[in-house]
Amino acid sequence: MTPRTKFTLALAGLFSFVAGLFAIAIAVAWSNSAPPSRDALVGILQEQAGVLVIFAGFLLAGLGFIVDAFFKAYVSAARALAQGTQVIQLANPDHRLVPQGASETRQLAAAINALADRYHALTVELGARVIDANAHLEEEKNWLAALMSELTQSVIVCNEEGRILLYNHRARRLLGEGRPSSVGSGGYIGLGRSIFGIMDRNQVAYALEQIRHLLGRGNENPVTQFVTTARGNKLVRAQMAPVLDRQQVISGFILTMEDVTKEVEAGTQRDILLQSLTEDTRRSVANIRAAIENFLEFPDMPQERRNRFVAIIREESLTLSERLDKALVEHSGHLKTQWPLEEICGSDLISVIRKMVQDKWGMVANTEAVDEALWLHVDSYSVVQAMIYVIGRLRNDHGVSEVAFRLAEAGRFAQLDLIWKGAPIDLEVAQAWENQPLVVDGKGSPLTLKQVAERHDGEIWCRADPGSGSAYFRILLPMTRPAVVETARRQRDSRPEYYDFDLFHQPGQTSELDHRLLTELTYTVFDTETTGLRPSDGDEIISISAVRIVNGRLLKHEVFDQLIDPGRPVPRQSTRIHGITTQMLRGQPMLDAVLPAFHQFAEDTILVAHNAAFDMRFLQMKEAQTGVRFIQPVLDTLLLSAVVHPDGKEHELESNAERFGISVIGRHTSLGDAILTGEIFLKLLPLLAKRGILTLKDAREAAEKSYLARIEY
Repeated sequence: MTPRTKFTLALAGLFSFVAGLFAIAIAVAWSNSAPPSRDALVGILQEQAGVLVIFAGFLLAGLGFIVDAFFKAYVSAARALAQGTQVIQLANPDHRLVPQGASETRQLAAAINALADRYHALTVELGARVIDANAHLEEEKNWLAALMSELTQSVIVCNEEGRILLYNHRARRLLGEGRPSSVGSGGYIGLGRSIFGIMDRNQVAYALEQIRHLLGRGNENPVTQFVTTARGNKLVRAQMAPVLDRQQVISGFILTMEDVTKEVEAGTQRDILLQSLTEDTRRSVANIRAAIENFLEFPDMPQERRNRFVAIIREESLTLSERLDKALVEHSGHLKTQWPLEEICGSDLISVIRKMVQDKWGMVANTEAVDEALWLHVDSYSVVQAMIYVIGRLRNDHGVSEVAFRLAEAGRFAQLDLIWKGAPIDLEVAQAWENQPLVVDGKGSPLTLKQVAERHDGEIWCRADPGSGSAYFRILLPMTRPAVVETARRQRDSRPEYYDFDLFHQPGQTSELDHRLLTELTYTVFDTETTGLRPSDGDEIISISAVRIVNGRLLKHEVFDQLIDPGRPVPRQSTRIHGITTQMLRGQPMLDAVLPAFHQFAEDTILVAHNAAFDMRFLQMKEAQTGVRFIQPVLDTLLLSAVVHPDGKEHELESNAERFGISVIGRHTSLGDAILTGEIFLKLLPLLAKRGILTLKDAREAAEKSYLARIEY
């Protein structure tokens, strides 16, 4: 109930009470009077009706004055004390109450201030003790930072759902370079962001499935690796190791990565050179062979002709030697294959395929004569995709509902057979399958069966087995011997400036955000500077800045900050406010280039702004021009401030900053205002929780009911 409603009810009740007493007095006098006296009383009341109305008006005004004085002295003063006490308790311990109202409330304010002083002293003392108690932990963290700075690989730590918990500078350089746009200073790798925005989801999920399978087989230190593409068409080799909780359940994973693009390019160049070398060598050998055959066929040839053939043999031999030496010098250091392969137990590979088939289609998948001792040297991801593709085609095109696997040694290769009851695939159909992408039901890999076989120097074919009435699809894969994996190794680089292990316990972001707690969400706090205040009249955005809030922490190192050329002069009155001139904007990118980059920076987050209606109106006006829509939920610190301080008159950034004890730096710059808004928003969260506003839906509904929500632009 609002104070105005309470005031109205109190005044109405008091007036009704006085009027009731007056009516009762008249009724008693009426009942105790004789009929002539009653007639006289009625006449008096009728004659003095106007006087009675005036008296009632004065009575109402007097009672209103009394009630208003009482409310100001006790009710309003008590509400102000309650709101100020909440600020002291939840947001700013240095805030102090201003005594107001009656002497009792002034005494209460003084007592609360004294209690706040004592509370602040105890907090300082407790903080000192906490600092002392955490000294050892801080030392260990510094040791970790020093260790990270000495290692040489890129490191990313994620929770089980792929949200980034830790990354280092080398990882940011490896995965953040090659962005589609150079605007803004923030990268696309950051705390709370999804690793699936950087790496292929299927490959990461498959690697995690391998880890789980190895753990299920009793491997205490499972490690797997894969090769994927990153921004800028870079090839990245990633090694994955799990993070286990006390129950030995995967709660996250560590990725150590390295750029192998140059290695692969070198391998491609080497293959081109080898092909050229083979052709040139064939010509030289043919010339040498022809000369030698002439010697053998005509042993008595003239000396001059003999010398000519000797010169040919010598010249071709020298040319061939020079070519071989050149190839050896240029490519002696590139001994790795073009596509790095991994070692995997053949039975493990089959187990993964069986599980995926059973989970995906509910098909029966058995094993026949699988050699448990066989190890393969393969790109397991592409092999699994190839087998899933063939099984999917058999299921969809030929009605196969049950398959079996067989693995056996065949020279230097292993034969992996996929067996089913029925006739084999026609030759023409099999050849068509070989050259089609490995896509079934809209999912899969862009590779083909033929490319998978060529990648492993193997072959594929389909045959019938007349003795059993079945058919099989066979792929030859290279074998290897298992190597000892150095599982204790955790390669990292750079001091870990960005880490937050509490995110291990954060649930993944879903489409149903309304019921998520405000403390669990990830936010992008942003602000704009413009040429003016009227977007509908042609004013333009000239600066966008943003900062992220993850797990209740304002990440000032993960920012977006970009000036924008509006294509028009900046008015002087606007420059006086934000300090941005027309000259400063010349050569800056246009809004068409900036908004897509900002949209990507803010994806999967809740937008937060102060007086958000103003900023969002500018963004909405540019949807048709840029093709970018910001459809995520928006929270407004202006409205939320009015929610937690309904009796307050001032809710501007400066007023909130003063109330919460926040230093104002960089005011009226988009980045400075974004950071200030983020700090205020974090102070508002506990005050909202005190009022029972815990979820995103609660905050949106409370903000919509605020009287300030009527502001439009």
